[in-house]
Amino acid sequence: MKINISREEKKIIVKEIQNFFYEERNEELGIIAAGNIYDFFLNNFGDIIYNKALDEAKVWFTKRIEDIEIDYDLLYRDRARKNYE
Repeated sequence: MKINISREEKKIIVKEIQNFFYEERNEELGIIAAGNIYDFFLNNFGDIIYNKALDEAKVWFTKRIEDIEIDYDLLYRDRARKNYE
């Protein structure tokens, strides 16, 4: 599956790459060089990052489902408790 990044998002990322190289290495990077770095990382690591994000989302959703199951079980009325009241 191809990761879709909008044109505006890519511009922002390329600018961030340029800023990083300037701030960390004191190197001015052109748009083409920064775009090549962007393409390299997206093509080589995009799927790994995407899959990791899915793994983390699955953990989050699993926890929410457990919470819903607990809430659902709490809806049951305790018949034994009613007999003692």
